Amino acid sequence: MALFGGQRSAQGWLAVGIYGERIDVAQLDCEAVGRPCVRLCESYATKSSELDALKSVARALRPSRFHCATMFDPNDYQMQLVEAPSVPAAEVKSAVRWKLKDLLDYPVDAATVDVAEVPTDRTGAARAQYVYAVSARNERVKARMKLFQDAKFPLDAIDIPEMAQRNIAKLYEQPGRGLALLAFDDHGGLLTVTADGELFMARRTDVSAANLTEVRSDMTDPTVERLVLELQRSLDHFDRQFSYVSVSRMLLAPLPVDIGLDRHLANSLGLPVDTLDLSEVLDLPGAPELRDPARQGYRLHIIGAALRERRVAS
Repeated sequence: MALFGGQRSAQGWLAVGIYGERIDVAQLDCEAVGRPCVRLCESYATKSSELDALKSVARALRPSRFHCATMFDPNDYQMQLVEAPSVPAAEVKSAVRWKLKDLLDYPVDAATVDVAEVPTDRTGAARAQYVYAVSARNERVKARMKLFQDAKFPLDAIDIPEMAQRNIAKLYEQPGRGLALLAFDDHGGLLTVTADGELFMARRTDVSAANLTEVRSDMTDPTVERLVLELQRSLDHFDRQFSYVSVSRMLLAPLPVDIGLDRHLANSLGLPVDTLDLSEVLDLPGAPELRDPARQGYRLHIIGAALRERRVAS
């Protein structure tokens, strides 16, 4: 899924995340036999401007060798679950755009829109079919494209963290079972539920990694209590809406400091909860620092963005 896409002859994905004070990059080899291999996972400081920093990255990495994707921050786009329109496949995106007319706080003509289908119940018992509609203001899409163009940095796709997190979850899934994955960064928390490589649910919370680090293992802290309540409501809603998918466990992305949240969530949610470890599913020769679990949480989405399928979305 991409807010725009193109075609070039390069192979493999280089993902670029722009976060104000730094630019994160990751490149994976997903064609090798065995597990995906992290060839590169680094951060570059933004000392003067994003443009100058991106130019430095381009000089260092020669990105024309790869397909290149960047990620939007949550403030740059909206993602909404809507009922799938009853139209031919070629007309779905246009029909969804019309549905968004009353859901956006700006004219839909000023939006770039993409759509991701939610798999239907194979038994046919589910009454409604859904799609995720991702929309962003045209001006933000154009500004990101111009930044890369000015840096002479080829760009094939703009992605979002929800889809990057889905790419990570695919590596841990059990066939036919749902997997909940919870990750935190500076923007807050992101809960996804996936099954068989597809995204079924994505919910955000404003509880951030920094908020949880301040808790210092006090599971009675109001921040933790609020988080647990939000997770319970989200999973209950998922069970009602997607009763044909059974969530078998939850993975928790590592926090900067282990506060025992995984054990607390397991007791509170009635689900097995394990702390994610990327070394279980990825080879890390190009990023040995990722063997430290504390570093994995903040690199999770940029690595997931580099796990895109080889075909570029259009």
